[in-house]
Amino acid sequence: MIQLTNRQARQFLLLKHGLLGEYKFSGKQGVLDFVRQVSCIQYDPIDVCGKNAELVLQSRIKGFTKGMLAELLYKDRSLVDYPDKNLAMISVEDWPYFERYRKAARQHGERYPEMQALTAQVWAHIENHGAISSDDLKLDGEFSWQSAIHWSGGNNSSRSVLEQMYSTGELVIHHKKGTRKYYDIAKKYIQPNLLNAPEPLEDELQHHKWRVLRRIGSVGLLWNRASDAWLNIWGLKAAQRAEVFRQLIHEGRIIAVAVEHMKDTLYCLTEDLLLIEAVLHNQESRLRCELIAPLDNLIWDRKLINELFGFDYTWEIYTPAIKRKFGYYVLPILYGESFIGRVETFVERKTGTLVIKNIWYEHGVKQTKQLRTALNRCIQRFAVFNECETISTESMN
Repeated sequence: MIQLTNRQARQFLLLKHGLLGEYKFSGKQGVLDFVRQVSCIQYDPIDVCGKNAELVLQSRIKGFTKGMLAELLYKDRSLVDYPDKNLAMISVEDWPYFERYRKAARQHGERYPEMQALTAQVWAHIENHGAISSDDLKLDGEFSWQSAIHWSGGNNSSRSVLEQMYSTGELVIHHKKGTRKYYDIAKKYIQPNLLNAPEPLEDELQHHKWRVLRRIGSVGLLWNRASDAWLNIWGLKAAQRAEVFRQLIHEGRIIAVAVEHMKDTLYCLTEDLLLIEAVLHNQESRLRCELIAPLDNLIWDRKLINELFGFDYTWEIYTPAIKRKFGYYVLPILYGESFIGRVETFVERKTGTLVIKNIWYEHGVKQTKQLRTALNRCIQRFAVFNECETISTESMN
């Protein structure tokens, strides 16, 4: 078992994510490299100051622009939209590993006999007109539908059929325009050797091991306990998770990590031992300031972040306004090895202005000249990322 101080554990996590010291990832290739490292980035359509996936990438990728992610998804087709940890973006090479979910969606579709005729209409329309959204095709019939693999449903026949065909892998997302998804036939964009590949891990235990390894690698350090980091891994209950961890430890694929003052053992991928070594050699890194996405891989397990960093973060977007402590869309501020506060910011698109509505510093944080300079530079980069020419400060706490 590896022994780490609290500071060393924090340094390891931040180095793993490319959030400490010099930028580890750069440009469009850096986006692809990072996605492959973390396995998936969670998608959320809300765009206050950039969508969640874009916010994740802007904090890590030197020179990142929103167009880079769009190109990788909808031009290069190196990435694909598909549920992993909730709705997500994954490397197209991982497509075969989710065949069990597409199979479940096909079986689920048999519960809706109305689907067959409507599916034929969708195929015909796409073949004649190309990629479509649910607004482009009005299908006859009304029925209540619920997705088998992600969080959608309702009585809109057009949307229901398109999303069912997306769930089964017959369609992929061709592109997005705002929050609207446009679908096209999957075989146009996914290579046959991937599209038609059989399930590589038919045994559920082997599949669970693959998924758990991905999630540990995605966060960097995780514990064997209930966590949002395990969301959407079907059948992974406490007993199954314990057996997965037991086997992965026995096979030498994960390493136990004890962190001072923490009751629970953490685990990292064996391949990350070189990063552990770097941390143990006490290498000093240049301080960086970054704004972190609300659904960022680093903070998937909020309890873990609270224990390691002493930072209690809740995404209050679904909290009634009267009960919010901070604001509707608030981003954590990372400075060096610590979360030093949070910022509520939004883009005023008509004027091309990034509005800094409020900044809340954590208790005990000294607002030094060095910190303020780093934060100002971070906000300037954030404005460029959002294609804003001006920055407006409404108020500061």
